[in-house]
Amino acid sequence: MHTSAPHTALPEQRAAVPGPWIGALTADVLLVLVFAGLGRRTHALDAAGLLSTAWPFLAGLLLGWLVWRVHRTPFGVWPRGVALWLTTVAVGMGLRLAVGEGTAPSFVVVTLVVLGIFLLGHRTLVLVLRRARARRSG
Repeated sequence: MHTSAPHTALPEQRAAVPGPWIGALTADVLLVLVFAGLGRRTHALDAAGLLSTAWPFLAGLLLGWLVWRVHRTPFGVWPRGVALWLTTVAVGMGLRLAVGEGTAPSFVVVTLVVLGIFLLGHRTLVLVLRRARARRSG
């Protein structure tokens, strides 16, 4: 009969526990939806088309999560957070272009800035809060 020794997870495996990455992915999806909603509101469009506006960026976000393996360090800013942000914008703009939607330079800049603040901002906030908690307890 084969008995195995207790398994000790490596640090990058511990980061992939469902709780942390599900929270980060959920926050990312919600923030992309907020971005699309703000854009629709700015242009006086109804909320009914939210998903039609958001889908290219959601596709870019999910592709970024897979390609960059964001689940390993879901709240990391560099390099995965930055790679995720840029992938989300690049794929989102590419898909918009492919289906004949607008990709005006001003829209690209606004998208880079807003999604940068959103996708990197919540990661930075988590990092700052974790460091503050570690200082208080350690």
